[in-house]
Amino acid sequence: MTIKLLMTWDILPGREQEYFEFVVRDFIPGLQSLGMEPSDAWYTMYGEHPQIMTAAQMENMSVLQNVLQSDDWEGLTGKLLDFVENFEYKVVPSRTGFQM
Repeated sequence: MTIKLLMTWDILPGREQEYFEFVVRDFIPGLQSLGMEPSDAWYTMYGEHPQIMTAAQMENMSVLQNVLQSDDWEGLTGKLLDFVENFEYKVVPSRTGFQM
């Protein structure tokens, strides 16, 4: 069963330009190098929800668990934390459409 990793965060004030450059140059390619397939990206314009929600898919739970325990995942998310706060993630079975 395909698994989806849902990630949410808020961009640190004043870091927006650097954040977007990091995501395009490093974060998305980093996810792909870990074997994840980016599938969704959402930006909250209004309301009390995380500013960013994004998702990546993997083939199964055991492969994803190995990735989430790797030094490469730690390094990638560590760099992300230079630009964001309130980073959280959860794993859900993948389905089409918006998932939260």
